[in-house]
Amino acid sequence: MTNLFEAAGMAEEAPRPLADRLRPTRLSDVVGQEHLTAMDAPIGRMAASGRIPSLIFWGPPGTGKTTLARLLAHGTDLHFAQLSAIFSGVADLKKVFDAARAQRQTGKGTLLFVDEIHRFNRSQQDAFLPVMEDGTIVLVGATTENPSFALNAALLSRAQVLVLKRLDHAALEALLARAEAVMGRALPLMPEARDSLIAMADGDGRFVLSLAEELFALGEVAPLDTARLVETVQRRAPVYDRDREEHYNLISALHKSVRGSDCDAALYWLARMLAGGEDPLYIARRVVRMAVEDIGLADPQALLQANAAKEAYDFLGSPEGELAIAQAVIYLATAPKSNAGYLAFGAARRAAHETGSLMPSKHILNAPTKLMKSLGYGEGYVYDPDAEAGFSGQNYFPEEMARQKFYTPVEAGFEREIQKRLDYWARLRGRRGGVTPPGKHPIAGACR
Repeated sequence: MTNLFEAAGMAEEAPRPLADRLRPTRLSDVVGQEHLTAMDAPIGRMAASGRIPSLIFWGPPGTGKTTLARLLAHGTDLHFAQLSAIFSGVADLKKVFDAARAQRQTGKGTLLFVDEIHRFNRSQQDAFLPVMEDGTIVLVGATTENPSFALNAALLSRAQVLVLKRLDHAALEALLARAEAVMGRALPLMPEARDSLIAMADGDGRFVLSLAEELFALGEVAPLDTARLVETVQRRAPVYDRDREEHYNLISALHKSVRGSDCDAALYWLARMLAGGEDPLYIARRVVRMAVEDIGLADPQALLQANAAKEAYDFLGSPEGELAIAQAVIYLATAPKSNAGYLAFGAARRAAHETGSLMPSKHILNAPTKLMKSLGYGEGYVYDPDAEAGFSGQNYFPEEMARQKFYTPVEAGFEREIQKRLDYWARLRGRRGGVTPPGKHPIAGACR
């Protein structure tokens, strides 16, 4: 099988990156994806049967997507063809499809591996459908984006999605051990620096081997501690794309950590977003939303703190202003939680939609003209500050609508005090029978 070096006119003994030299030649050599490669797992079963459906590999960078595609092609005697959606267009697809048809006439099928397949637009993705259906190619697409959002439904209906995992510490350590075996010497690292190297790779096997290659190039040197390691190799930027799924994953993690009162986790996700280059004002807006959605009147100061953080960031900018956002996140995460206001407003909106254009009761309407007064506007209205205990107990719903209860405070924070007031007013309303003016009869269940 022609490899990339032969295709480029390079000798097999020409210098090759360490990651390429260590590319697995058997499924059992692939680390970190045992949930797919084991004998009783999906890829293991496909390799054993010799039959491969079209596949979509979804996973982070450096987790083995290209390697698995190559191994499947080799294990099933399919011709391996490769494209990158970043550098290819419709003309390139046509050439590959024509070559696959020619291969098919010789009795050999083609496995087409398309890297970054989510980069193809809708019409380019649709171009795969006929050649997948007639068996011209077996498509294996690789994507770092959620296929549900990044790929056409028609393409997904013809392919099986397999999820590759971010490589854990043990898998990355196994790769480093293989690198040391190939190089015939140990990496010049102290134990804690070795752990730091693995952490820098952020689950990317290709990247950890690139870092190892840099260290081997130092020659025989004294083992490095973590500080010297960081000075020596390029630190990996966190995987984060502000207009794609990772953006929404991390803000979801931040929001749910605040809602779950986990201050430390909330600070971690905040730091992750800022390290990835997220706009701090976007985070500040979301923090304001958390204050009203998840805390509300359980702590009325929460909204003030969130807005103050936004103002402080506007005034200070980065990085100093980011501390104000962190302070607001801490406050919100440690505040009592209530979504009672959020639920109450949602219920009120539904009732408003269901009841249409009901007019307010006449007794709570102003009567600035003689005509309006003659029609009963304002008749029977009681001015609450003049009523006993400052509460008249009159009805303020439309006359055709039964009284509704939208807001139910939780037993947390300041809402405990609010509940006491509501209970007190309910008792007064009941004693005074001031639900509606005399002669008015609400329609029970009007908004149900």
